[in-house]
Amino acid sequence: MSFFAVLFALLIEQLKPLPARNLVHDALSGWVRWVGRNFDAGQPHHAWVVWIITVLGPAALVAIVYRAIYHYSFVLALGWNILALYLTLGFRQFSHHFTAIRDALERADEREARSLLAHWRHFDTSDLPRSELLRHVIEQSLVAAHRFVFGGFFWFVVLSTAGLGPAGAVLYRMAEFASRYWAYRSHVTGKPTNEGLMQLSSRLFERIDHIPARLTAFGFAVVGNFEDAIESWRRCAGLWTHQNEGVLLASAAGAVGVQLGGQAAPDLQSDRSRTFDSGDRADTTASAGSTSGVVPQPAHLRNIVALIWRSMVLWMLLLALLSLANLAG
Repeated sequence: MSFFAVLFALLIEQLKPLPARNLVHDALSGWVRWVGRNFDAGQPHHAWVVWIITVLGPAALVAIVYRAIYHYSFVLALGWNILALYLTLGFRQFSHHFTAIRDALERADEREARSLLAHWRHFDTSDLPRSELLRHVIEQSLVAAHRFVFGGFFWFVVLSTAGLGPAGAVLYRMAEFASRYWAYRSHVTGKPTNEGLMQLSSRLFERIDHIPARLTAFGFAVVGNFEDAIESWRRCAGLWTHQNEGVLLASAAGAVGVQLGGQAAPDLQSDRSRTFDSGDRADTTASAGSTSGVVPQPAHLRNIVALIWRSMVLWMLLLALLSLANLAG
């Protein structure tokens, strides 16, 4: 069931993607805001209460519904999986940003490309050299592909194997969403937020994402230049502030032979708190240095797209083999 659920969800999402602003996004925002308003009194233990209700509550609910439906109908249970995955996974939830920037660069319209990147990443791109513009687009696209596809995919497979249906995909999406929301609320809206809640949400998501990030990085290595990817992973993952992002980007850089990391224009730092609406939470600006490889060129954008799709095919094939093994057993 897992293989067909993911396959159909991704196909439907390609044909009819969710709009950037949609009822699901608004409902999630309202849910997280309501839980925080009613259960957060500013104490350290309240942060745990809010996180458990916000993240584990929806995951448990979809698991209960799945078990109840599966008891009566396999087809309805499959449909429930597809619906949940359609709402939590999808390339089209971020790819419109990438596609628009790539098209602008192919038209040699760097001004438009900078404007689109500024809208996506929420920082001033006017002084970015062309190579840094491409680097930011590549890095953000890789992180977004993991956040919106591979991370939820891995957790879905793990918990669906345990008989919990789409609970894993919902768990991952809610944990990622909550970690962005509290930073957004505090830094952008100016409304007070429990500092412990922000730190806890970020820390727990990093732990939830620890293994999926490394599996995604390994997938990039397998479908790309394996030796260079592993060497880059080993030597350069520490260039980025956030370890999970560093593993992803270092592996991808080696897999396609592109130079990532490095320092952007002077005093240019992306604001992670302003990435709530665009679906990003990663500050992928390197602390120092860069990976080895060729300076980013427009052709690398297509190489990155190919890398992501080949990796998706790899994991789908492995999931299909797992499903066949379960049927045979």
